[in-house]
Amino acid sequence: MKIVVDAMGGDYAPDVVIEGVQAAVKEYAVEVVLVGDESKIKSCLDRHKVSSSNITICPAQEVIGMSESAAASVRRKRNSSIVVGINLVKNGQADAFFSAGNTGAVVCAATLSLGLLPGIERPGIGIVMPTIQGASIVIDVGANIDPKPSQLLQYGIMASLYFEHILKRQNPKVGLLNVGEEETKGTEFMKETHELLSGSHLNFIGNVEGKDLFSGKCDVIVCDGFVGNVALKVSESVAEAIQIFLKRHLLSNLWGKVGLLFLLPSLKKFKKEVDYSEYGGAPLLGIDGVVIIGHGRSNMNAIKNAIRVAKDEVERRFNEKITEAIKPLPQA
Repeated sequence: MKIVVDAMGGDYAPDVVIEGVQAAVKEYAVEVVLVGDESKIKSCLDRHKVSSSNITICPAQEVIGMSESAAASVRRKRNSSIVVGINLVKNGQADAFFSAGNTGAVVCAATLSLGLLPGIERPGIGIVMPTIQGASIVIDVGANIDPKPSQLLQYGIMASLYFEHILKRQNPKVGLLNVGEEETKGTEFMKETHELLSGSHLNFIGNVEGKDLFSGKCDVIVCDGFVGNVALKVSESVAEAIQIFLKRHLLSNLWGKVGLLFLLPSLKKFKKEVDYSEYGGAPLLGIDGVVIIGHGRSNMNAIKNAIRVAKDEVERRFNEKITEAIKPLPQA
């Protein structure tokens, strides 16, 4: 199992990336190819005293910045860590690719280089989120902001398969993120999507609202990339705000500080339960290859777990399951 990791991707690269890689090769039976600026990677490996025969370096002199245009930068920077890394998978030199860098560039490079699975119209980013019932997967959170109803049906199928084969939970409940639960709610686009999902073999429970993102009412939440990305960013900001509010009030007086000592074990459990890093990266589903996308602020734990997610997808031949499930569907 050989996994390519973009050493230059993320807000804290390359140090945190290499820390995560070091943890992954110790815990999982994988080889990792670090792609990026060779001198910076070697310096970082020396600084962290990393010495492993399971870690190699593939030089790439360019980096696609987080704010750069996805399509333009992929075309212009052919020697970037993202493009070089994905081409290693394309050429059969590696089994999977992970990056916490520019999401749009990863989607664009993967689509252009690896192509789509037979029958898939557009790729979608699925992200696993904690709920009060365990976890759910939301798709799409940014790859496709102007989809067709048929593409949302495909997202529902791919995410359901991911829930079954990667998260190991059978017959997942699927919901369509809408402005109301009634099937008459929403735009014509949403109504047509609702009709397609209702007529499919999926365990479709109907429309769900924003309040159901963390309720555990369903296991798979389907939406377009625009709505999904907004929902994801709002969720992240709420989680950060709660932490700030808690610190502000618990540390504002002596009794709060004393109470904090007793609350610490529970707060640590709470933090672990809602910590995105426990779920690793987000799979880019529908691509003819295994591509995992990490949060720009991914920490060491997130990168380690993203490598685990990539390993699981490869081992379970997940893309073959998607292809089999999509075959019977009429194409748009």
